[in-house]
Amino acid sequence: MAVLRSLVFYPVFYLGSLWYTSLSLVVLPFDTPRFRRVVRGWARFQRWCVTRILGIDIREEGERPDYPALYAIKHESFFEAIDLPALLDTPAVFAKEELFRIPLWGASARAYGIVPVERNQGARALRAMLAAARFHAEAGRPLAIFPEGTRVPHGTRPPLQAGFAGLYKLLGLPVVPVAVDSGPLYHRAIKRRGTITYRFGEPVPPGLPRAEAEARVHAAMNALNRPLSP
Repeated sequence: MAVLRSLVFYPVFYLGSLWYTSLSLVVLPFDTPRFRRVVRGWARFQRWCVTRILGIDIREEGERPDYPALYAIKHESFFEAIDLPALLDTPAVFAKEELFRIPLWGASARAYGIVPVERNQGARALRAMLAAARFHAEAGRPLAIFPEGTRVPHGTRPPLQAGFAGLYKLLGLPVVPVAVDSGPLYHRAIKRRGTITYRFGEPVPPGLPRAEAEARVHAAMNALNRPLSP
């Protein structure tokens, strides 16, 4: 059944994704709020495919604050990257600058509010990134980052990238660590049934020493790192 569910999932999800991305590009020049709703619709469509076709439940644990915060999220598969607009209310996401070079996608990403991050950014690029992040935070939008830098296998705990500490210090926002265990079910060719859990940790207040803030965020992000079953 896992093979059959996956064989149905791929064409349905990718054809639907083509529809949503094409619609977003049509809407983008005329109506930014509607464009963002289309992006949220794509995220919800992925959830529909995951729950109805793959038989994966999505569960949330913990509470999220009702004030602007920086969400530091574990990244084990493409699931949570696409799911972010369904998980959070119009999040402004930090993403690698290289992604903005993709034709059409780059313009769409900027319009949605994705903030480019240059790996070896100079002072000018850093100021632009912080200005964009503060603009979105002041508008009431949550900020989101995958502070380990890329997708990582379930059960691994790589250190946080150096840029996270700079954002934590300069933005002055509380950080909400988010653990997620999508890897064992979703990050595989033949996807498994089960439950993907998001666990929102206790907010880490601004102003803590770097080592303490990173340790608290890192531990909470990895709270769902359990040994894999055979």
